[in-house]
Amino acid sequence: MAVDINVSLVSQLISEQFPHWAELPVKPLEFNGWDNRTFRLGNDMCVRLPSAEAYAEQVEKEQLWLPILAPLVPLPIPVPLAKGNPDIRYPWSWSVYRWLDGENATIECIADLCQFATTLAQFLSALQRANTTGGPLPGKHNFFRGGPLTIYNDETRIAINTLHGKIDTAAVTAIWDTALQATWNEPPAWVHGDVSAANLLVKNGCLSAVIDFGCSAVGDPACDLVIAWALFSDESREIFRTEIQADSGTWARARGWSIWKGLITLVQYIDTNSLLAEKARHVIDQTIADHKRAR
Repeated sequence: MAVDINVSLVSQLISEQFPHWAELPVKPLEFNGWDNRTFRLGNDMCVRLPSAEAYAEQVEKEQLWLPILAPLVPLPIPVPLAKGNPDIRYPWSWSVYRWLDGENATIECIADLCQFATTLAQFLSALQRANTTGGPLPGKHNFFRGGPLTIYNDETRIAINTLHGKIDTAAVTAIWDTALQATWNEPPAWVHGDVSAANLLVKNGCLSAVIDFGCSAVGDPACDLVIAWALFSDESREIFRTEIQADSGTWARARGWSIWKGLITLVQYIDTNSLLAEKARHVIDQTIADHKRAR
């Protein structure tokens, strides 16, 4: 079901369900996500609405768990202020959050990439230490982030075959095979599920907040380490790995997640979006180089 999520719709939902906020202006964000549409509500809040049914389950999860996790991590995360109900114009639950200030992470806006890597590792380590009792297991609600890599084996093999002659297929196959062999046998830990630059906020050059916990679950934390090849360089990557204390098996599985994401993104955009395709190639190349150094 396609829904046109716009300022008019959000203003009506706020006015009818939260009339005490009805006079606050609603503004769309310049950069928006794929899973959700986010709008600024006044100066201090934002409204977040799932863009499709596949993401609707994430609302209840975030409403329940983010207030529990917030005091356990060293950086601000979104904490819901209210939950909106579905109606005839919009069929899913939605959330109002406190606004977290900052810009999406880029190399240009980060003052010290090594310090950024340290801060992020400390955040993820604290998240992993949080009590997992009753936490959501990986599944369709979070696209199996934190689950076993075998779920994406067929998709990855197809992508490798599709890209034959366009990438180092022998190297990526070796990375994937190694990742599949490095199984996770530890107790489950909390995972964010989508630690990407778009979900890391920067203020005054430093990591200031972590947002969008829609893919969170309790499982294997290797999926949260893909940022090592997507954003960090050699020195900052090594600092990140050291600070988060990732053993060889976890790091191998993280490379697997990185290769999977890079491959499917490259397949999707290689003929349609040169910028996104180049970013995917960068992730693949960085992951291959790291794998070869480790042999």
